[in-house]
Amino acid sequence: MCLQNKPDFKNIKIQPISAAWLPADTGIDVLRLDALHPVVSGNKYFKLKYYLLDALQTGHHTVATFGGAYSNHIVAAAFACREYGLKSIGIIRGEQPAVPSHTLAHAAGYGMQLQFVSRADYKNRREIRVLGEGVYRIEEGGYGILGAKGAAEVLQLVPGCEQYSHIVCAVGTGTMFAGLVNGSHAHQTVTGISVLKNNFSITDEIKPLIKADGNHGQYNIVHGYHFGGYAKHPPALTAFINELWQQHALPTDIVYTGKAFYALRQMVIDKLIDAGSRVLFVHSGGLQGNASLPTGVLSF
Repeated sequence: MCLQNKPDFKNIKIQPISAAWLPADTGIDVLRLDALHPVVSGNKYFKLKYYLLDALQTGHHTVATFGGAYSNHIVAAAFACREYGLKSIGIIRGEQPAVPSHTLAHAAGYGMQLQFVSRADYKNRREIRVLGEGVYRIEEGGYGILGAKGAAEVLQLVPGCEQYSHIVCAVGTGTMFAGLVNGSHAHQTVTGISVLKNNFSITDEIKPLIKADGNHGQYNIVHGYHFGGYAKHPPALTAFINELWQQHALPTDIVYTGKAFYALRQMVIDKLIDAGSRVLFVHSGGLQGNASLPTGVLSF
């Protein structure tokens, strides 16, 4: 995928986390995918890449996709479709708000047509039919084979990726996670931190996206770090996000990356990750969820 405002892979860096913040002998590096592009941030570029190429190659002129009022995927899809001359439709979870979130306002500004559905209907979103000729459908978060195919390319950006024993990321739909598993080496363990409460079905949902040949690392999904549910953000979480920013200038969000990094640090402290391990945390980008917070809650 080649945006007119091109992603600059040179912006992506590996950021080490201070050893003083961790138990001895465990190293954590952060792959800063969030620096890739101002709108099509982090993993969104990779997950959208092959869908949009397929839409163009198959003669579609409109893309329809799904997400919530603060969805990084929605605004990224809207921007990317505009860059490609594709129309876009966003099927948005929940009733239309009197005042749109900045995410929805930006998506509409990029030309996306917003259609709101009830939360009950959204739960069965894969049964929602998007009417019209020439409409190409992308599931929420880019879920699917093509999304995982793009996400598998993420680890190619990491020089000496084989040095890491563990790869850790946040899990929503599981698309990026599946791609990271597919791109991993046999000796590596890929751990996903579920940000959804009681989302135990995710293990079955990712299986169709993972290569059947077994030519990849081991993988597991960790539950229990959702902080009350999707986008819930008690003071303990926001305090941790602020501490991470103040000590490492690492911006994270209340929906995905803040929870995942909290989980990673706690797993190291609890020795669920062995001492001496080398860990790569994949920062999946997107800070849209933070915009729902009152001014001053976060220090960046």
